[in-house]
Amino acid sequence: MMKFKTNIFLLLAATFLFFSGCAKEVEEYNKPAMYWYSKIIKSVSESDLEKADEYYSSLQGEHIGSPLLVEATMILSIAHMENEEYLLSEHFLNEYIKRYANSNEKEVAEFMKIKAKYMALPNPRRDQALIKDAIIEGEKFKKNYPNSIYISVVDTMITRLYLGEAALNESIADLYERVNKHKSAEYYRELKQQSWINWDEIERSNSPWYRSWFEGDGTSSWYGFLIPDTKSVISRNSNTDEIKELGENNEIK
Repeated sequence: MMKFKTNIFLLLAATFLFFSGCAKEVEEYNKPAMYWYSKIIKSVSESDLEKADEYYSSLQGEHIGSPLLVEATMILSIAHMENEEYLLSEHFLNEYIKRYANSNEKEVAEFMKIKAKYMALPNPRRDQALIKDAIIEGEKFKKNYPNSIYISVVDTMITRLYLGEAALNESIADLYERVNKHKSAEYYRELKQQSWINWDEIERSNSPWYRSWFEGDGTSSWYGFLIPDTKSVISRNSNTDEIKELGENNEIK
């Protein structure tokens, strides 16, 4: 009998928790726009951006025409940028530009997008595509807003991106030299065609000691002796003649 009463008590407790949970969920929908906006602000102030994004989805879903969405979108883009979540920041900036920004606000948002891409590149050697995207966005901004107050900042970012891209191409060329792919190496070295940069005055950046152990200076690494001297490294940008030559050599073997 005691066991039966215990089971009944546990069942009632589980039922109570289940329905109380459901009641809480019921309370979290069909709310005024100001309710969701205040929840977003509170979550951002507490650095809980995941929760803030959820409240933003509720605000957008229930009040698609609310003027509070304009501020909420920009607030979340800035919050994610401050939290070094640059892809999410760019997402909200794209939303802001597409739906809410007037001509002046669009200029600011476009600048912030370039800044987000630039800040997402702490080590330019690691993301060739992102460097190219950032350069394209920067050049587009200069063309669309030639008199912008941000133009000098964008120029500085683009210059550094070009230098980073050149350093990356040089590292790739050095890699191809190490595997005896001289034509592919020459291709990458010919990519730095910005005549306004005096390349003779450019020096390679110094990697922190804890990273240089593994990456070297871009031309060699401490573990280089472990890499076999082979021509098996193939890239989609490899010279086609060298790929053909490699295939013929393999067929002979």
